[in-house]
Amino acid sequence: MFELFKIGFLSVTLLDVIDIALVSLIIYKLYVAIHGTIAAQIFLGLIIVLVLSFIAQAIDLKTLGWLLALVRDAWVFAFIILFQPEIRRLLQSLGKSPFFRPLLKIEDKTVADIITESVFELAQKQHGALIVIVKSSGLAGIAATGDIINAKVTKNLLTTIFFPRSSLHDGAVIIKGDIVEAAGCQLPMTNNPVYAGETLGMRHRAGLGVSEEADVISIIVSEETGGISVAEGGHLKRGLSKEALRNILTSAMNVSKEKGIKSIFEAFGKHK
Repeated sequence: MFELFKIGFLSVTLLDVIDIALVSLIIYKLYVAIHGTIAAQIFLGLIIVLVLSFIAQAIDLKTLGWLLALVRDAWVFAFIILFQPEIRRLLQSLGKSPFFRPLLKIEDKTVADIITESVFELAQKQHGALIVIVKSSGLAGIAATGDIINAKVTKNLLTTIFFPRSSLHDGAVIIKGDIVEAAGCQLPMTNNPVYAGETLGMRHRAGLGVSEEADVISIIVSEETGGISVAEGGHLKRGLSKEALRNILTSAMNVSKEKGIKSIFEAFGKHK
């Protein structure tokens, strides 16, 4: 291998540099995973033993190297046994890394998937729900009528908000992108309490009403029947299946992304 330089009696090659860089990356990732825990102190102790062992081998201190090797081997096994959770978190973070994602073919759930699964679970339990997804323009005025959340969309968050004993379950949730902006929000009601010959309940009137005034898509779960409805552009679709809801949300959110990208280019063009 091509020699890059020498440090005293040590000859450093390109392969040595790559080797050191990989080991440093692994050590750094492991330290980040256990930072702030008692494992961090033991980890630093292990690093010191490893460095001393390397130095002892480099200068040919056989007895000291043998002793440190014994301590090092025992310490490594103890570290693995005692700190399995931290090591597991490290491996999980590596698995989620963009570098390894194409190799592992990991598919993250989209926001449409998360909302669909949340709504379907709420429907099965007949927990009433009203979720408003912003497609283009924001709903700052409506969000201000509830409690600001500003948290990433998760199934646990949505099902908790609409749990019947939750103080926020009667209001609407506002979602923009992958963020739950607010919960417990009050929506404008449609002026027509009857749609397609059927009398609408309060949730359906609110979901339909906000879709008449803003570029949004509303998802309504009936507390009485567990039925799933979607309101968009002043039109209401009722009795949706899980797959039908997923397809509607996926399509709506893809259009929303395209509009967002288009608006960025338009704004850039105006400032040229």
